[in-house]
Amino acid sequence: MEIKLTTPLTREKVMHLKPGDNVLLSGTIYAARDAAHKKLMERLDKGEALPFDIEGAVIYYVGPTPTREGEVIGSAGPTTSLRMDAYTPRLLDLGLMGMIGKGKRNVEVKRKMVEHGAIYFAAIGGAGALIKKTILAQETIAYEELGPEAIRRLEVKDFPVTVIIDSKGNDLYELGREQYLAWKKEEEEK
Repeated sequence: MEIKLTTPLTREKVMHLKPGDNVLLSGTIYAARDAAHKKLMERLDKGEALPFDIEGAVIYYVGPTPTREGEVIGSAGPTTSLRMDAYTPRLLDLGLMGMIGKGKRNVEVKRKMVEHGAIYFAAIGGAGALIKKTILAQETIAYEELGPEAIRRLEVKDFPVTVIIDSKGNDLYELGREQYLAWKKEEEEK
């Protein structure tokens, strides 16, 4: 069963999601990778406002390929989330509610997610050409000089993601491994 969610996210919207749930996101999400995250931290260090409202926001860790004529955006597959882990706790403290990427997250990010009731989704790596079809509009809103790593506002409809870490800290990568090892043990005992 697919669950439909519209941004901005709230604790109430995500509290019932579990690892492995398939979600179709619609609304506004923000594209930002590591170079943009570094600039966001510099901005916060200077006491400046962020270039978008972080409260309830979802950040997609993506640097899309160049846009071809007649298309909204180029291929838009996820990048490795671990690159943003140094910056993510601070953004969670400011109201970030969702992240989309691929791969594991560190212990501090998970702790902050639980503290704030946030959620981590994965998008399918290698499926950027398919994912871009769910992006209806895009606009560069900050750091245009970063090229594909500029911050973009994306308007999405039924953007497909899977819950990896829920708002309670349950992690699909860990749960899946545990289930596999239990199954393997049962098989060996047969």
